[in-house]
Amino acid sequence: MEKLSENYMENVRLFDEVLGVGRSVDMVSRDYIIGGHRARIWVVDGYGKDETLERMGAFWLSRPENALDNLTDMQAFIDRFISFSEVDVSQDPEDIATSVLMGKSLLLVEGLSGAALIDAKDYPGRGVDEPPDGKVLRGSHDGFIEAVVPNMALLRRRIRDPHLTMEGLKVGKRSRTDAVLCYLDDKADPELLEAIRKKLNAIDVNSLSMAQESVAEVIRPKQWYNPFPKVRYTERPDSAAASIMEGNIILMVDNSPSVMILPTTFFDFTQEANEFYFPPLVGTYLRILRIVVFLISLLITPVWYLMVKEPGRLPGALEFLSSPEPASLGLLWQLLVVEFLVDVLKLASLNTPDSLSNSFSMLGALILGDFAVQAGWLGPEVLVYMAFVSVASFAQPSYEMGYAFKLLRVTLLLVTAVFDLWGFCLGILGIVVLLATTKPLVGRGYLYPLLPFNAKALRRLLIREPISRDNT
Repeated sequence: MEKLSENYMENVRLFDEVLGVGRSVDMVSRDYIIGGHRARIWVVDGYGKDETLERMGAFWLSRPENALDNLTDMQAFIDRFISFSEVDVSQDPEDIATSVLMGKSLLLVEGLSGAALIDAKDYPGRGVDEPPDGKVLRGSHDGFIEAVVPNMALLRRRIRDPHLTMEGLKVGKRSRTDAVLCYLDDKADPELLEAIRKKLNAIDVNSLSMAQESVAEVIRPKQWYNPFPKVRYTERPDSAAASIMEGNIILMVDNSPSVMILPTTFFDFTQEANEFYFPPLVGTYLRILRIVVFLISLLITPVWYLMVKEPGRLPGALEFLSSPEPASLGLLWQLLVVEFLVDVLKLASLNTPDSLSNSFSMLGALILGDFAVQAGWLGPEVLVYMAFVSVASFAQPSYEMGYAFKLLRVTLLLVTAVFDLWGFCLGILGIVVLLATTKPLVGRGYLYPLLPFNAKALRRLLIREPISRDNT
């Protein structure tokens, strides 16, 4: 059925069946008599804004008997009897049903062609509190939430530019999830925009139950062996607004407080919001410190294992590093076991109630630290290096990039154990090749602006520049 029927009761029966009136307890419908004509409204309980709907209903019921005599279509009714701003007219039953399930209220009036879709909804949601994984010492302390409309308002508040465009899309065959592309139409790359639209429109899945992660998984290049993240996420409106001002594109997906920043390259992960709330010199120091610490976290355990594997490799000044205390487990197994235990503790902490978090932290520290050393299972040097690696992983604002480096570190450690110095060199070469062959979601390349080379863009990524007319 492509259009609504001319028969009012046939349309009522259609939407009662499609929307599940009487079958779903949260689907509410109500009959009115408006100006002598029968009318019916449908709304999802919990979505409708009760005060707005009640005021409109009281106004409709007070109309005289002949108020609708000269009206033939729904648009004329809207122009005269609905004061609410966000109202559309539709003739497509499928589009109407989807709109109701999104939160709009459906109104049918006998004798009028078309259906009115009143966007008087009020989604349940939390406040715009600061996200836990993007805290700053200074600056704004608000964050995105799980509804796209308030998130768009947070961006509009920061970018009061008529060129700021919010392009709405529907993805998922059954879920019909709202997705919004946010960009400046005079700065965003048109080819990049078109590539993202094609990828989103080509999504062929029933549901996007995991929101932005589901979108990223279905449109990313098929490189299952590659751990490097293809998408950068943020829950901070100021970071998203800065990215838009630089010509990037933000993709919002309903039911997720994280937005996707596109395009994404490897060097984008060197930036973090705190750097921009300090003077440029301090921000540059923090950025360089993060890069150095993260590179050390990738190499420290494989390099240390390579140095102590064979005696006599170190010069005299570093000889103290080559004699780790003996333990029940071999050195390689100690490093691998602690890598595993650190991840177990992270997973356990996610499921630990807040009231028990302090006790859990103490228990984990005792078991993994003092007890393990006293029992002779682990050497103290191993715990020192792995403690540094664990702390360094939190210096990187992207969890996905942190786990990518962890997997590469373990792989590099294993090939070093098997092939010694040649294995270490081949492992480093393999990481470089993996980076160079990583396919970005969209854009010029994962190693841009190094490949292809752009000195100015690379400098701006590695050095925190002062705010200027062209630098946000």
